[in-house]
Amino acid sequence: MLVARRPGWVIAIALLGTVLAGFVGAGTINALSLNRFEAPGSESMHARDLLASGFGTGSANVALLVTARQGTVDSAEVAAAGRALTDELAAHPGVGDAWSYWSRGGPDTLRSEDARQAMVLAWVPGDANEVRRNVLPGLTPRFSRDDGVVQVTVGGGDEVFRSVMEQARRDFIRAELIVVPLVFLLLWLVYRRLSAALVTLGVGLFAVLGSLALLRAATLVTDISTFASNIALVMGIGLGVDYGLFVIFRFREELRRDRSVPDAVRHTVRTAGRTVLFSGATVAASLAVLFAFPFPFLSSFAYAGIAVVLAAVVGATVILPAALALLGHRVQRRGPERAETGTFWYGLAARVTRRPLLFGGTALAVLLLLGAPFLGVRFGLPDDRVLPASAPVRQMYDQIRAGFSEEEADAVQVVAPAGDATAIAPYAAALSRLDGVVRVDSAAGSYTGGTPAPAPAGIRHDGEGTWLSIIPSSERLAADATGLVRDVRAVPAPFEVFVGGYPAELTDYRDGVVDRLPLVVGLIVLVTFVVLFVMTGSVIAPLKATVLNVLSLSVMFGALVFVFQEGNLSGLLGFTPTGSIEPSIPILMFCIAYGLSMDYEVFLLSRIKEEYDRTGDAVGSVPLGIARSAPLVTAAAAILAASFATYATGQVVFLQQLGIGMALAVIVDATLIRGVLVPAFMRLAGRANWWSPAPLRRLHHRIGLDHGDTPPPSRTAEAVRSLASPG
Repeated sequence: MLVARRPGWVIAIALLGTVLAGFVGAGTINALSLNRFEAPGSESMHARDLLASGFGTGSANVALLVTARQGTVDSAEVAAAGRALTDELAAHPGVGDAWSYWSRGGPDTLRSEDARQAMVLAWVPGDANEVRRNVLPGLTPRFSRDDGVVQVTVGGGDEVFRSVMEQARRDFIRAELIVVPLVFLLLWLVYRRLSAALVTLGVGLFAVLGSLALLRAATLVTDISTFASNIALVMGIGLGVDYGLFVIFRFREELRRDRSVPDAVRHTVRTAGRTVLFSGATVAASLAVLFAFPFPFLSSFAYAGIAVVLAAVVGATVILPAALALLGHRVQRRGPERAETGTFWYGLAARVTRRPLLFGGTALAVLLLLGAPFLGVRFGLPDDRVLPASAPVRQMYDQIRAGFSEEEADAVQVVAPAGDATAIAPYAAALSRLDGVVRVDSAAGSYTGGTPAPAPAGIRHDGEGTWLSIIPSSERLAADATGLVRDVRAVPAPFEVFVGGYPAELTDYRDGVVDRLPLVVGLIVLVTFVVLFVMTGSVIAPLKATVLNVLSLSVMFGALVFVFQEGNLSGLLGFTPTGSIEPSIPILMFCIAYGLSMDYEVFLLSRIKEEYDRTGDAVGSVPLGIARSAPLVTAAAAILAASFATYATGQVVFLQQLGIGMALAVIVDATLIRGVLVPAFMRLAGRANWWSPAPLRRLHHRIGLDHGDTPPPSRTAEAVRSLASPG
């Protein structure tokens, strides 16, 4: 084995590769793309394209809040400043259309109730990269002003998420500055050896740099979201450390069996290396199912997850064994090792296997109680409140919510490519009667509750089609934006129409995500079932793992609803609850947490199956396998949970959800699931844990991989069996 025979060469090549990966990965951030919450090919996207190509306009993605320093926005001086500001914005490079309270004839929807503020809206064509990277960096500072007549604040949907991106980047940098020294300290506490802590952390850093380099290569053929780099940072350290811990724990065990260092390295790679490969396949498969979503934002996380797994597996199975071959006994813990049967985890597993129904039933009840809030989940649409209250664009929208009864920037647009003015009036009147609709603007006039008014400037019928703008109330948008879009689409139209606008775009995105959830859940269960079957040869073990993982994840989702939807702990964490949860982040968390749960399941099952294959004892193999793997799983979980928890200190709600939810999922999985429910279930199932139908057994004999060399007989086997047997 090369890593044992030529470790120096392997380390030299690895160092060179790490430097190269860092050089390539340094350009990854700028090569990543920005994304909107939109569904390619949807009705709302078609409506957007028709508005742009046929009418030279679109939904407002830039907004200026104009505040009169003296008097109201109707005073001559302020009105003149407002008209000049509208013209200036329309002429700014990159802006396709602009309109305002003063250019549209003074509609109430563009003026605050106290008449001290008014809105200037603009449409900037282009994708998120064009708008947020090329236009807004110049537009925002130019129009943010206070000239003594008016004070101007810049906002809009793209400005909100540009601010989210910048705040998230600052939060991640701060978190990583905390995570790296924190992980190093925790590793030292686990190993009590500086060299072991350094090489394990090195695997984590290699996983981060390697995954960024792989993402850079992927950007040459596809668009990948900027948030993919955040996943690479979060998971790179976590998986690299997880796999490093597993390999070093096994290497120490082989050294305690009086093997030579090269022999210990070989046995470690054959056993722990095999388990790392299965674990990596499980995590990668869990994240690869995100490709089932036709949205670049979510598929980007699949690329990031696969890249992280590839880099972490290479680091743990190639680079780390070479380092261990050089370090040898210097990674061994000082002092005598405690007997496996004398550890806390062995004692707990033995007690659980003696009374599996009592302990298992109690743990199950706790998990169901913690997960119960998820039954009240309400998926909704994100807005500026994902930012902290101190963010300027968030403060702007707080003023709009307080002072404006409607939000014209969030109008629903209805495009009729072949519509005509004679047939549009009844349709516009019918739309205006919908609950939560304040006004409908069309070429035939404006309608409020079915009553017509003069047509506003900017809405036209040109013989080749027309469009309507539906202004919703703030209350309807906040309470049920998705329901509003469905109501608009349900109104019979006299011609073909396409419903778009920001609420429709978010609704189509949400529906696309939610509609594919069953497919994604089915795929993730299927692929992990296959991986665990190949590893164990059992159909019961994968089914048990799936059920226990669902229980573990229910706690995470229950916490999301309890904290972020219902607003508990909002004061402590510093966020504003909106009464709903944006669906794509929980889906991402589900895939990551499911993969990591299977990661620990692979570690645990590999040691239990190894002992079972050696002794044939279905009962006694459980406590002993847990005693050998639980310290590793506990250490890995503590480090990973601490890493995730640092992201809860961020100021973007998405990151807080990721940090708190993932940390809780990891802790629950490593304690209640692996420490109590796994031994309880395996005790009740007995030999059935490893059962498969005869055809599948034959299939496994052909494709399954053995567990490497069987360890020497344990002198505690009979003691294990007697302690684990019911008394």
